[in-house]
Amino acid sequence: MATTKTTRLIIAPRATGSSRATRRLRREGRVPGILYGGGVEPLPFQVDARELRHALAAAGAVVELSLDDKATSAVLKDAQRDAVRGDTLHVDFVRVDLNQAIQSVVPVVLLGEEDAPGVKEGGVLEHITREVTVEALPNEIPESLTYDVSGMQINDTVTLSQVTPPEGVTLVDDVDETVIATLTPPRLQLEEEEGIEEETERVGEAPGAADEAGEAGDASSE
Repeated sequence: MATTKTTRLIIAPRATGSSRATRRLRREGRVPGILYGGGVEPLPFQVDARELRHALAAAGAVVELSLDDKATSAVLKDAQRDAVRGDTLHVDFVRVDLNQAIQSVVPVVLLGEEDAPGVKEGGVLEHITREVTVEALPNEIPESLTYDVSGMQINDTVTLSQVTPPEGVTLVDDVDETVIATLTPPRLQLEEEEGIEEETERVGEAPGAADEAGEAGDASSE
């Protein structure tokens, strides 16, 4: 099973509608957020920025939001971040039922890159898809999915169908069409092959061009 621990995060209520108050919160090291879902009214809240950062970095998708000793299981739905500094500006959490499956986006991690025969031969390993959507019970959402690329050869392609999720976890994305990684020939080899193809095309076009020139000459002589 891919059961993960739940991270606890203490939150406090906040007033809404004032951008000045929101800026003051951020200056004080607090992050505004909102908790919604579960058939109840959305709850605006504030949380310590450092504690939020630690909670989001911890393993597991589920966060236990604690307000006045009342805990609510939730998952992060969206986070707005400063484009320059990377600071979290606002978070959206949604309530979840721990007994009901949810969908979540998780990263895909490649292992054994340096051991791949194709890489040792100078090939280029490209990580195409870095995140995929999975479905599982909230506490069984994995921190990441991994795939061992140590056996990849040049011109190999890995699709999501070759990635094995943990028990209880279902892959939502198209497993046959989603490309996870490719291992292409060395750049120099590709450039040489492209050069040969271009040269061949020019040589192949030459006779046709000569014929056209000959036909043009015959026409003018008439």
